[in-house]
Amino acid sequence: MTRIVIVGACGHMGRVIADIVSGRDDCTVIAGIDKVSGAADFPVYATFAELTEKPDVIIDFSHPSVLNDMLGYCLTNGVPVVVATTGYSKEQIEQIHKAAEQVPVFFTFNMSLGINLMAELAKKAVSVLGGQFDIEIVEKHHNQKLDAPSGTAIMLADAINSELDKPYTYVYDRHSVRAKRSRTEIGMHSIRGGTIVGEHEIIFAGRDEVITLKHEAHSKSVFAVGAVNAAVFLSGRSAGLYSMSDMLAE
Repeated sequence: MTRIVIVGACGHMGRVIADIVSGRDDCTVIAGIDKVSGAADFPVYATFAELTEKPDVIIDFSHPSVLNDMLGYCLTNGVPVVVATTGYSKEQIEQIHKAAEQVPVFFTFNMSLGINLMAELAKKAVSVLGGQFDIEIVEKHHNQKLDAPSGTAIMLADAINSELDKPYTYVYDRHSVRAKRSRTEIGMHSIRGGTIVGEHEIIFAGRDEVITLKHEAHSKSVFAVGAVNAAVFLSGRSAGLYSMSDMLAE
């Protein structure tokens, strides 16, 4: 039985994770961390210092500002962590990678199985198409999302770049550039509106033909399911940086 602490327990994703865990018999939530109080079937604390029982793994769906305290607790107590929050700075991502040298860390920009399959399909596509097709990525999210482009869009672009002999550059905005599109770029476009959970589209545009890969998340529960699966997978692992591809390989 994997004992889980949810960071951001009183937020929407925290409540969804708790609901998913309640329907499983291989894990349980022993506590939550959240500065905002709320109803829960387990104790919720404002700080990590208040935790009275050591968890087997932490699932984080909170805010980048929590990272320092969370990693400090994990490193001090040897607790694995599933980092599912988005919007991290480059420095914070480096901090996550550094922590993985001492404790197990599961880190991906998107916990959806479908998105990770899409990344693999994109890698296959670019290995076949080579430099003959222009590549554009369009991502859509709700009007409350703060970061743009999404971490998932960057993850998809990075996956594509990993298959190229000479990495492409990312172009986020063209309105100020009066020039033809370069063949060595990946265009990134962000749309924010309404209550869109998350849509990502990769466009491979060639001469007289277009190939499109698209993923739509209709509910945030797809991310919560992935996070819980990651927590069970991570419990008991040795120190290191793990991703969805590691979990899918087993």
